[in-house]
Amino acid sequence: MSELETAPTSTDAARPVATADGARPGSQTSGRLRNVHRTQRSWSVLVLLALITIFSVMRPEQFVSWFNAKSIAVDASSYLLIAVGMTFVITIAGIDLSVGSVLVFSGVVSLKVMLAIGGDGPLVLLAGLAAALLSGVAWGLVNGLVTTRGGVSPLITTLGSFAAATGLAYLLAGGQDMHGVPRTLADTLGFGEFLGVPYTVLVALTVAAAGAFVMSQTRFGRYTAAIGSNEEAVRRAAVNVNNHIVKVYVLSGALAGLSGFVSLARFQTTTLNGHQTDMLQAILAVVIGGTSLIGGVGTVLGTVVGVMIPSVLTDGFVILGLEPFWQQVALGAALVIVVMVDQRRRRRDVRT
Repeated sequence: MSELETAPTSTDAARPVATADGARPGSQTSGRLRNVHRTQRSWSVLVLLALITIFSVMRPEQFVSWFNAKSIAVDASSYLLIAVGMTFVITIAGIDLSVGSVLVFSGVVSLKVMLAIGGDGPLVLLAGLAAALLSGVAWGLVNGLVTTRGGVSPLITTLGSFAAATGLAYLLAGGQDMHGVPRTLADTLGFGEFLGVPYTVLVALTVAAAGAFVMSQTRFGRYTAAIGSNEEAVRRAAVNVNNHIVKVYVLSGALAGLSGFVSLARFQTTTLNGHQTDMLQAILAVVIGGTSLIGGVGTVLGTVVGVMIPSVLTDGFVILGLEPFWQQVALGAALVIVVMVDQRRRRRDVRT
C-alpha cells in the first residue's frame, strides 16, 4: 500500500489525498469531480468532431484527404510531445512557459553536437538525441529546483527560463538559424513513414501512451494528482513533495528536448523564431482536454484530443484563406473561454 493510502494518524494529516483522477477518496465531491473530468473530455471530442465536420463541408476537396489528415497529425504531434509534459506540470498546479524556448535551445545544442562529430551514421544521430534530451533535462532541473528550493513561483521561474533559453539559443547559433541536419535524420524521422503513418506521429503517440499509463496506473501519477489536489496533505503523508515536483519539471524539459530533436528532423533547421507560441498551444491543448489549471485533475488521453483541436482549427483557417494572424486570435480567445467555462463548472459542481 502506498504512502498516499496510509495517511498519518494526526487529525490534520489524516485528510484524504487525491487519487489519480484528482478526487479525494471518501469526500462528497469526489464523484462530481470525476464527472466534471469526463464531461470536459467529452465536450472536447464533440468540439473536435464539429470542427472536422464544418471544414469538411466548407472545403471537402482540400480538407478531406489522406494528405491533409497526415499534415494535421504531423503538426499536432509536435505539440503533443510538449503537451504531455505540460499535463503533468499543470496537474501539480504548476505551469511551464519555457517549453518553446527549451525546444529551440535543445535543437541548437543537438545540431551543434552532430555537426561537431560529423558524418551521418546512427551514432551521430544518437549523440544528437542524447544532447537534446540532456539539454531539456537540464532546463527542467533548473525550473524544478528554483521553484522548490528557491521558493519562486512557477510562473516567474519558467518565464525567466523562457527568456534565458531563448537568449542562449541565439548565442549558440550565432543569431541565425543553423543548417546541416544529417540527411539520414531527415529521411527517417523527418519524412519517413511506417504503413503510411509518419514516424513523428508514431513517436508522439508512443509518448502519449506512456504518459497516459504513468498518469493513471503508477505511483508517480497518483503523487502528481495528489500534490495538485492537496500538497500539504501529501507532505504529511511522508512523501517528498519537492523531489516529485522537480521530477515533473524534468519530465517536461526532457519532452521539450525530444520535441526539439523531432523539429530538427522535420524542418532541417533550428527554427529559432518558430516556437514563441508553443507554450500557448500546449496549455490550450491540456486545458481543453480536461486537465484542471488549479491542479489535481490530469488526463493525457484528453490532451491527445485537445492538441488536435488547435491543429485542425489552424489547418482549416489556412484552407479557408484567412489571415494567419486570426489563428492566434482564435487560439488566445479559445484558451480564455475554455478556462472560464472550466472554472465556473467546477465551482458549481463543488457547491452542489
